[in-house]
Amino acid sequence: MDNEFRFAKPKLPSAKVIILLLVLLLLGITAATSLFSVDQTEDAVVLRFGRYVRTVGPGLQMKLPFGIEKNYNVETNVVKTMTFGYRATDPTGTSLTRARAYNDESMMLTGDLNIVDVEWIVQYRISDPAAYLFSVREKEKTIRDISQSVMNQLVGDLPILSVMTSLRTQIEYEAQEAMQKLFDNYGFGIEVVTVKLQNIVPPEGAVQDAFEDVNKAIQDMNSYINEGKQYYNQEIPAAQGQAEQIIAEANGYAAERINRAKGDTARFDAMRAEYASDKETTAMRLYIETMEEILSSDDGSTVVIDRNLDSFLPFREIGGRS
Repeated sequence: MDNEFRFAKPKLPSAKVIILLLVLLLLGITAATSLFSVDQTEDAVVLRFGRYVRTVGPGLQMKLPFGIEKNYNVETNVVKTMTFGYRATDPTGTSLTRARAYNDESMMLTGDLNIVDVEWIVQYRISDPAAYLFSVREKEKTIRDISQSVMNQLVGDLPILSVMTSLRTQIEYEAQEAMQKLFDNYGFGIEVVTVKLQNIVPPEGAVQDAFEDVNKAIQDMNSYINEGKQYYNQEIPAAQGQAEQIIAEANGYAAERINRAKGDTARFDAMRAEYASDKETTAMRLYIETMEEILSSDDGSTVVIDRNLDSFLPFREIGGRS
């Protein structure tokens, strides 16, 4: 009776199956720890026992397994933006425009001892991922400190009106050059893409009101200048067109008179040649043509006078008196 209810002993896997499973497990772990992917916007820094070995680009990459080599992916093809004097969003995600909490970044002293509130942005990208990872420990703080130092120095060398109006572009260019030089000296591994000034305003109160009046006057001045240029661009081409028309008419008149004079000269030369060949006949022909022209007048005022009065004829009496 006891033999009928005895359970069968479970069959243990063979040694070959266990070895095969262990091999598959080992291969899986090896593949999992030796393959890694790098995004299109990234480069990967590979370390072997904590020492830098190489940098690899996007795609599926390999490394030594079991933690012998480790990879750190770094966004190298993304332009990062850092704001100074304001933040786009606060930690809760609420959109912000300007906040007094960041005045310590933007309040500066100008060269003429005025206080001005300067807001700006710095855009950069990582050009050397290995240097970026290991050269500087507090990366964002270092970028902020260098940017603020450079901007304070540039603004502190200029009067407030120049900072707010005419020299903005120069400040941006010089700030970018100075920041890049300092980052290179630190071996930071980043490239400054652009530095762009945002709002530049004096402190609130009477000073700000005065500068707003100055800015309005400058805007009015630029508006009048633009209106003057527009009027100039309208009137000058019209005047130039009229001048060119008058010159063209004068050239045409001059060409006409010259051609007519040349024709008269050529006709006179031809008559002179005919006269030289037969003076008597030519003189008679000219005399007859002239008399025909005179006598053909219809106004009744023709008078023919013989210088010596030897052959005077009373032409008016010919035909009888009325």
